[in-house]
Amino acid sequence: MRIEILGPGCPNCEALGLEAEVVKVTDLAQITAHGVLMTPALVVDGDVKSSGKVLTPARIRDLLAT
Repeated sequence: MRIEILGPGCPNCEALGLEAEVVKVTDLAQITAHGVLMTPALVVDGDVKSSGKVLTPARIRDLLAT
C-alpha cells in the first residue's frame, strides 16, 4: 500500500503506525497532478480519499479500509 500525504502533513498521519510506504508530497505540481486543489489530502494507491481537511487517525483508518 502506498500512502501519499499531499501538503504540509500532520501528526495524525504520522501516528498511524501502519506498515505502508508513506510519502509526503509538498511539490505543488505533483499535488495538482492528482487533481487536488486543497490540502492536506490523502492519496492511497493513487486514489484521492480526502482533501481539504485534517483527518483523525480513526477516520484515516476507515478510509484505508475502503
